[in-house]
Amino acid sequence: MLADDPLGAQREQPGDPAYLKAFEVIDADPHQYLAVAVAGDEVVGTLQLTFTSGLSRMGMTRATVEAVRVRSDQRGNGLGELLVTWAIDEARARGCGLVQLTTDASRVDAHRFYERLGFTASHVGMKLPL
Repeated sequence: MLADDPLGAQREQPGDPAYLKAFEVIDADPHQYLAVAVAGDEVVGTLQLTFTSGLSRMGMTRATVEAVRVRSDQRGNGLGELLVTWAIDEARARGCGLVQLTTDASRVDAHRFYERLGFTASHVGMKLPL
């Protein structure tokens, strides 16, 4: 699912052993959560939820939602909303005061989706490739 869109097709390499190593690191970290949506015995959606402690905002813990993906044949049926709503509820249950995410500037449909769920474009994100 990571490679199943124009952006992912350019940067992902399905089958690369680096994914297994990354999964093992994430799985061992109690501040990381990989969620999957399953229909029958097939994974049809996923997201990563990261919990970050910080000093700002009076020591607030934040939840960051990343890598939200819904299998192409499952899009448009509310699964993405269920995944993100679950992430928000999980963040609240773990005492987070804020849920944040980034989405590529070219993903206009995703921006509308997140805004419909109550997210606001309040910051400018920047990246530095290493």
